Amino acid sequence: MEDMIFYDRLQFAFTITFHYIFPQLTMGLSLIIVYFKGKYLIKKIEKYNDIAKFLMKIFAINFTMGVITGIPMEFQFGTNWAKFSELTGSIIGQTLAMEGMFSFFLESSFLALFIFGEKLMGQKLHFLTGFLVFLGSWGSGWFILATNAWMQHPVGYEILDNGKFVLENFSSLFSNPWLLPAFLHNQFASVVTSSFVVASIGAFYILRNKNLEYGKLLLKTGVVFGLVSSILLAFPTGDWNAKNVAKYQPASFAAMEGIFETEEAGAEIVLIGQPNMVEKKLDNKIAVPNILSFLTYQKWDKQIPGMDQFKQEELPDNIPALYYSYHIMVGLGTIFIGIMGSAVFFLWRRKLFNMKPLLWFIMFLVPFPYIANITGWYVAELGRQPYLVYGLLKTSEGISPTVSSGNTLFTLLGFVAIYLLLGLLFLILVGKTIHQGPKPQTH
Repeated sequence: MEDMIFYDRLQFAFTITFHYIFPQLTMGLSLIIVYFKGKYLIKKIEKYNDIAKFLMKIFAINFTMGVITGIPMEFQFGTNWAKFSELTGSIIGQTLAMEGMFSFFLESSFLALFIFGEKLMGQKLHFLTGFLVFLGSWGSGWFILATNAWMQHPVGYEILDNGKFVLENFSSLFSNPWLLPAFLHNQFASVVTSSFVVASIGAFYILRNKNLEYGKLLLKTGVVFGLVSSILLAFPTGDWNAKNVAKYQPASFAAMEGIFETEEAGAEIVLIGQPNMVEKKLDNKIAVPNILSFLTYQKWDKQIPGMDQFKQEELPDNIPALYYSYHIMVGLGTIFIGIMGSAVFFLWRRKLFNMKPLLWFIMFLVPFPYIANITGWYVAELGRQPYLVYGLLKTSEGISPTVSSGNTLFTLLGFVAIYLLLGLLFLILVGKTIHQGPKPQTH
């Protein structure tokens, strides 16, 4: 049984990690595309329109890869997690169906119109199609997060005698107190990723002395969007999410913060430390006293329950992974604010375009927002363990009993091979698009 659970979780973790490389860019990039298209409508300067169409090509490649890698996850609900689907399908099936019927088709339909229909529709309708692509991509995020929010903090449900969950109040799915902060945090995180991608393309053009006019505009826009979104990612959305975890999942909060023992006079915030699961402590710890209590409750001496206050079965089953994922996410987010803040400062001083070390740094920093996004999702999912539906349905109760661990491992190896090829194809296509650059409008 433990092997089955391990391989089922490993396969889903691998497929969803690879899949989320693509939506986190499309959601944020759609907003930046709408910005450039809107600027073109206002200022009638062609370079804004050229960049909007150029970025939509990158969006389209990511969208296609997202669709391809998203389909296997839907099937895994039926193959590896059949019992979970059987018990909760009447609830999570509704939000997942709405994501497909409303948001996905809205996004895909108007994506084609944006790419191919500019001359036919005119500029105002072309802007509208871009806005609807943005609306569809963020709508997808909303419905997916509504599903996850119910799993993190179940509301509006009833459990029947046969163990199935049914929805008592449909509106409660979207008024869930977990949903809005999680959605906003997730969307601003996607904007951070997109901002770094846009800024890095601009830095690349400037360093190569190619497409300089476009490069400067891409870099300028990327660092401004990056600074604003990085700040909003930390506060208020990150703060709001952390307070939700402290309120609704206190055992997870203690684990991700590394609080092994309850401190009577306020909890410290840990900057560095390694969880020692044998001695139940943090090794080589560097911490600031009472700060965590103040950040969480605005009271310096407020007690925060440590892991010693919970039964072993109530704690997450991989505390080191949760702890490290959380601290990697927070650490990278802090670095992003510093880097983008420095870039905006030098932009204001009119020195940014000539600062080659900083441009190189921005360009090679591109993978790290992806890492921060993915570790952020690891925090959410590892923190919910050992439950699929927090406090109600354990992970061990949701797997498919007829699918052996050998079958799951075999298909996992197949996914690894196929996704490696897809990843190489994606890099080739995006690299070729960036190499070609924005194309000036021809009349």
